[in-house]
Amino acid sequence: MFEPRVALASLSGEADAAWATQAAEHAGAAFLGGIALDGPTREAARLLVERDRTEFLPADPVSFVDEQLSALEDVPIRAGFNVRTTTLGPLRDAAAVCADHEAILEINAHCRQDEMCATGAGQLLLADPDRLCEQVRAAAGAGATVSVKLRTEVSGVDLSEVAAAAEDAGADVIHVDAMDSESVVGDVVEATRAFVIANNGVRDERSVREYLDYGADAVSVGRPSDDPAVVARVEAATTAYLERTESSGRPARSQKQEGHS
Repeated sequence: MFEPRVALASLSGEADAAWATQAAEHAGAAFLGGIALDGPTREAARLLVERDRTEFLPADPVSFVDEQLSALEDVPIRAGFNVRTTTLGPLRDAAAVCADHEAILEINAHCRQDEMCATGAGQLLLADPDRLCEQVRAAAGAGATVSVKLRTEVSGVDLSEVAAAAEDAGADVIHVDAMDSESVVGDVVEATRAFVIANNGVRDERSVREYLDYGADAVSVGRPSDDPAVVARVEAATTAYLERTESSGRPARSQKQEGHS
C-alpha cells in the first residue's frame, strides 16, 4: 500500500499539499483534507468556521482535490483525500479525480463535530452502515482505492462489524482512530483482510509498538504531523519493528491481503 508504513492523518483546514510535502521524507502516505463535498456538509463546514474551527471551503471542492493532488505529483508520497458528503454524485467525482492521480479516496466516518453529524455525515455513518457501504461502493465504482476512517467509542456501534461490511463493499483500507480503546484495533484486524492503519496518540516507539502488536499494518500521525522530529521518530520505530518481525520469521499480515494494494 505504501512505504514506510507511516501515514499523516487529515486535519481539517490544515492538511494540504504543502503540509504533506514537508513530512514526505519520513511518511509513506498523507491524507489531505477533510473536505466537505456537497451542500449540507459545506454548510456544516461554514458553521464550524464561524466558531473558529479551520475548514477548507474552496468554491469548487472537486477542483480543489484535483489541484492539491496535482501539486504532489513529484513528491514521493502516496496521497489520499479525506472527504465528507451526504450525496453520491460529488463523491463519485472526487473518487474519479483520486483514481486519476492514483490517490486514495478516504470516506470520513469519523468527524464528531455536532454541525457535521447533524447532516448525517461523519461518525453518524457508523450507526448507518448501509449508507456508509453505499458511499464505499460509489467511490470504488469510480475506480478509486478506498479508505474508510472510523473511530472507536461510538455508542451502540460494533466497529469490527462496520469494518467488515465496509471491506465487503469495496474498502481497501480501514483507518481506525482508536481514541482510548486501542485494543479495538486488534478486533478490526481480526475482522477484516483490508489494510489497517491505526491512529491516535502515535508519537514514539511505545505507541507504535502497541498498535503494531495489535496487528495494524501501519500507523498514522495526527496533530504532530507538522513536526518533522515526531514523524521521523515514528518512522524509525515503525521500520525497526517491522524489520524485527520479518527477521523473526513471524508471518507478515500483508501476505494475507491478496487483492488489497
